[in-house]
Amino acid sequence: MKSKDIAIVGILLAIGAILRYFLAMLHTPLTPNMIIAFYCLAIILIQPKIYEALGIGIVAGALSMMISSSMFPPANLISEPIGALVCFVLYAMLKNRTKMAPTVTTFLATLASGFSFAAIAIIAVGATVLSKYNGNIWNFVIVFVPIVVITAVFNAVIVQILYIPSSRVLVRGPE
Repeated sequence: MKSKDIAIVGILLAIGAILRYFLAMLHTPLTPNMIIAFYCLAIILIQPKIYEALGIGIVAGALSMMISSSMFPPANLISEPIGALVCFVLYAMLKNRTKMAPTVTTFLATLASGFSFAAIAIIAVGATVLSKYNGNIWNFVIVFVPIVVITAVFNAVIVQILYIPSSRVLVRGPE
């Protein structure tokens, strides 16, 4: 990855982290994970190699873990790389097929990240999760699924809006 690409990834991850931190400070019931939106945008813009996308996901997971107020922050170390890999694979498949590739890719990557986070958290701290939801896993699912889906829609819209101007700014020359 070129130094220009590393700078783009760093700037986008920093923007996502700052936005997530700010939104977490508001103590709202729904705190969208803006880091996902911005690492998806980074992957879509620079189109890294698969191991570089995995590295972006690992860095995003570390950032998310540090500023998370979730039930099990270390789950981000797995869920964010999963989201980054889903983003990488889907965008590679869709980029030449539809202008909505950034939207679809980000939406599905956010779902992959969010649902893998939930699965990992349930496995790691299942008793705590179940105690908060009256011992019923379905109560947790009923609460968590809409949060993930709303966040996925929000992230997809943000990335689609930002993709057009940011791709014009980053016009690529011969490599």
